Amino acid sequence: MAEVISVRFKNKGKVYYFDPAGVTASQGDPLIVETAKGLEFAECVAGNHEVDDSAIRAPLRPIVRLATADDVRRAEENHEKEAEAFRICKEKIIEHKLDMKLVDVEFNFEGSKILFFFTSDGRVDFRELVKDLAGIFKMRIELRQIGVRDEARMLGGLGICGRTFCCAQFLDDFQPVSIKMAKTQGFSLNPTKISGACGRLMCCLKYEEDAYEELVKLVPKVDSFVDTPAGKGSVIDVNLLKSTVRVRIDDSNELMIKSFRADEITVLGGKAKRAEYLQLKAEGKIQDEKPAPKLRRPIQVPAVPVAPPPPAPEPKHESNEKKRSSHRQQRHAEPAQEPRAAEKVKVEAAPPHSEHKNYRRYRKKRAGGDGKQRSGE
Repeated sequence: MAEVISVRFKNKGKVYYFDPAGVTASQGDPLIVETAKGLEFAECVAGNHEVDDSAIRAPLRPIVRLATADDVRRAEENHEKEAEAFRICKEKIIEHKLDMKLVDVEFNFEGSKILFFFTSDGRVDFRELVKDLAGIFKMRIELRQIGVRDEARMLGGLGICGRTFCCAQFLDDFQPVSIKMAKTQGFSLNPTKISGACGRLMCCLKYEEDAYEELVKLVPKVDSFVDTPAGKGSVIDVNLLKSTVRVRIDDSNELMIKSFRADEITVLGGKAKRAEYLQLKAEGKIQDEKPAPKLRRPIQVPAVPVAPPPPAPEPKHESNEKKRSSHRQQRHAEPAQEPRAAEKVKVEAAPPHSEHKNYRRYRKKRAGGDGKQRSGE
């Protein structure tokens, strides 16, 4: 373990370790450090702490001192000069008609050198430009060509996730990113969706690559010939995070696509194995394999004893209305049979037809009507 102080320079996302050399600093303190380019102004990211020896690149350069008020004032003056130098250099680039894009300008702390960062698609002959800049600033001039990823780190910005660029925030070095990572993680291969603001593949594709490589080993590949509980078929889609696959069943006469867990299927081969199976099936050498129906266990519902309904309570006292209703029913029910008996007695006791008074009146009317007496009357 070694004691170090973590510092960060202007517009740089990388954090460097320096030897405290007897200096005690806390987060946010301005520092003057010794670098390969001379003395530089930096900011403390983490105070005195210990790190493993394997994380250190020897030899560690020392921290000269805590920045004083004069050091801070000089750093601010250099920052103002950088803005002016950027404007002048951009005008000279247009004047010389050079195919280059100026990205940033940096003054060293001692004010003896100016460093210009630029990007270009090819080599640029900037000798005349250097002569003009040296005549204007009267100091050493250095032009350095950088890549588009370094440009994004210097300029900064927001990614499609809405956060600050990883390269400008915490990435120390650029890791190689390939299109295979996007394929493994199931991303669309549309360049506009998997590329960052720099035009290169997004650095975050590297973060979860190790986890996806482990998941790939647990599921079959697309176009694999597999055996499933529903029959044999080919894999058409894979979901790595859920460890599920979608299979087109070949044993079915109709188009059937089902989803299965990776542990429910068995890989039989690839496209060649599937083609051989379909050919044998077309020749009739393989019968359609229908999976045995799954027998469901009958659901046993426990018998629940049903309690008998409680008996209706008997009324203690009948109301007057109920008493009247019962008397009314009895009164109408009893005479219903009496008229039938009376009629029967009346019919039996009636006089013969010839002795009825209406019959004699009828005979007189008949006799006076036609003056004859019919026979039998």
